[in-house]
Amino acid sequence: MRSDLIVVGGGAAGMMAALIAAEAGVEVTLLEKNKILGRKLGITGGGRCNLTNQADLEELINNTPGNGRFLYSAFRRFGPEQVIRFFQEELGVALKVERGRRVFPVSDQAREVIEAFCRRLQSLKVNLLTATEVKGLTFNREKNQVTGVECENGRTIRAEAVVVATGGLSYPGTGSTGDGLRWAEEAGHKVVPCFPSLVPLVTKEEWPKQLEGLSLINVNLTAWHEGRKLAAEFGEMLFTAGGVSGPIVLSLSRMIAPLVAKEPGSVGLTIDLKPALSFEELDLRVQRDFKEYSRKLYKNSLDDLLPRKIIPVIIELSGIDPQKPVHQITRKERLRLVRLLKSLPMVVERSGSFTEAIVTSGGVDTKELNPKTMESKLIKGLYFAGEVVDVDAYTGGYNLQIAFSMGYVAGLEAARKIPANRKQQLGII
Repeated sequence: MRSDLIVVGGGAAGMMAALIAAEAGVEVTLLEKNKILGRKLGITGGGRCNLTNQADLEELINNTPGNGRFLYSAFRRFGPEQVIRFFQEELGVALKVERGRRVFPVSDQAREVIEAFCRRLQSLKVNLLTATEVKGLTFNREKNQVTGVECENGRTIRAEAVVVATGGLSYPGTGSTGDGLRWAEEAGHKVVPCFPSLVPLVTKEEWPKQLEGLSLINVNLTAWHEGRKLAAEFGEMLFTAGGVSGPIVLSLSRMIAPLVAKEPGSVGLTIDLKPALSFEELDLRVQRDFKEYSRKLYKNSLDDLLPRKIIPVIIELSGIDPQKPVHQITRKERLRLVRLLKSLPMVVERSGSFTEAIVTSGGVDTKELNPKTMESKLIKGLYFAGEVVDVDAYTGGYNLQIAFSMGYVAGLEAARKIPANRKQQLGII
């Protein structure tokens, strides 16, 4: 079997690459080892599919801590504005913008996005081979060029170019099991070590389990390592059976995960439960509450200050006798409570695994790829797109934007090269 272009991986980047290349007029074969396309896309954004973020170019790069500058050209060519237009005008998916400029389908259904992709791929006569696992890439070593792929069923498919869009290691149940990383290494590429990113954190303390399901909004979370402040995030977080999760935890996890992988328990977290108030202002607030509830017991005095579910934990951690009348609480005890509210401490024992991670940090080294084409600098005709490459971003639609931008560039640039290659083989040029 032969095709102009082979795209391996039917996720966000792969479907985009195949679609764009087919629109450019080349024959495309899209290979996916699952029975259906877009399995991981179907669970993104809690199944709602956060397609992109209406951020400008600099914001996109700043929210892509994993080699954001490498994507400068790709973002300029196919950024949020182009993605929104593509889905609405070309695929017929109505979109809406929510808090944080996150863009979703109006239907809140990732399935609509996948079905729209499939319809367009079929209309372009892309050769879709699902339930087809690729064993590896084939090469012409003399010409230093990729020549196709070898499938597990023994079939070899030849092509002028190959786009590898197999994903990273996160959510392996969707098919992201590191195949493309292995092929990249076999082709001579350096693969930056991978670790889970945008992942829940497991704490040393047991008390977060008591708060499982409690969401805190408008809090400030700070990460510490060896007495040094790593970073801080403001927003929403969630307590889980094993520790903490939620948007600000996931964002901080990117720098925390590799540290606790090397040394469990080396990173501390502190939650400022009242970031809008300074220490002195919060102390005055507590004094007012204590004055109002002076005849109550301490355990019944914090209802106006905190969510009910967290109060027993705060009382225990404050070290103040819960049965103590409020009017008997000393200044020293009150200040200890205020410090706790401004800096509730936890220790991160480890990060969640790849099965829990939204994205993979690490992958094919960007230094060995052309940022304007996504083509390998080592092997002609070999392109990489999406999570298989060492690029990753924070939550908020940025990671899917990366996949679409890279898929667009890889598909278009591969398609542009193919006619010239074919003519050259025929002796026309």
